[in-house]
Amino acid sequence: GFRHYTVADCEFNSSKLNDIEYTQSYYYNKLEYIRFSSSVGKYVGYTEHGIKNAERWNNGPEVISRRAEKERYCFRNVGNDVEAALTKS
Repeated sequence: GFRHYTVADCEFNSSKLNDIEYTQSYYYNKLEYIRFSSSVGKYVGYTEHGIKNAERWNNGPEVISRRAEKERYCFRNVGNDVEAALTKS
């Protein structure tokens, strides 16, 4: 069978909140075909199907809701992630 899955991730490269990057990647059969990155601010396609979807999603409401994910998802959890990392070190 084929597998379709999505991975959302927050990358904390420094202690500054503005340096946090939110990404959401879409995969089909282990191949990433489209990604949203908060540092770019839009969807980027990596396959023919991904490029078509990126063009459509960047012109629709999907991109606006993704731009808010950095604040909603990453900023809300930054304290938990930092605390967990510090207790393990």
